[in-house]
Amino acid sequence: MPLSALIYDFDYTLADSSAGIVECVRHAFTCLRLPAPEAEAICRTIGRSLPDTFRALSDGAVPSASVPELEAEFLRLFIARADEIMVERTVLLPGARETLETLRLRGLRQAIVTTKFRRRIEAVLAREGCRETIDVIVGGDDVAEPKPAPEGLRLALRLLAVDAAACYYVGDSLVDAAAASAAGVPFIAVATGPTPAEDLLRWRPALLLHHVRDLERQLETWRLSAEV
Repeated sequence: MPLSALIYDFDYTLADSSAGIVECVRHAFTCLRLPAPEAEAICRTIGRSLPDTFRALSDGAVPSASVPELEAEFLRLFIARADEIMVERTVLLPGARETLETLRLRGLRQAIVTTKFRRRIEAVLAREGCRETIDVIVGGDDVAEPKPAPEGLRLALRLLAVDAAACYYVGDSLVDAAAASAAGVPFIAVATGPTPAEDLLRWRPALLLHHVRDLERQLETWRLSAEV
């Protein structure tokens, strides 16, 4: 089936918001009087839901009976701080905007499926002058079950009105790979996050790219090969 759409993860695929995420996590943990995690450990959780992030980073430091209460307060503190700083501390990766613009001009529909709040993605894209390149944004606040559940990808496919076989999900993490597999969407891995390339390859992606900006060249190679 001809390719008609691309769906992207956001963090470490199109953008880097690690500075903002590290600040928000450390702020929330400090307010909870818990040991603040190291930046490297926080960055390894980027792309996971906030509850998963809290559980991963607080493992062993919080009695199991206290986890639900502290998790809820962590979410409140993280979101409040993120409302203040996240957009300004998020930058698009080099070449990401140009890639979105070029592929849109080639007639591909484009979407973003992320665990981030949709409003933050919209604000970053608007600031960077490329909001119009994205047809659909599905944020973590738009679904009941975040990635690796397939709900977000399935919603994006419905809103794009495209079949899963005519689309790729482009992401950088094992969570992205698992979500694509669960939704039946072919996966393109990009090695711009902290996930080792060999771990991504275990999911048998259609492609493993060094950077999202390599996507345009690879799609053109595929097109030329198909025409031979």
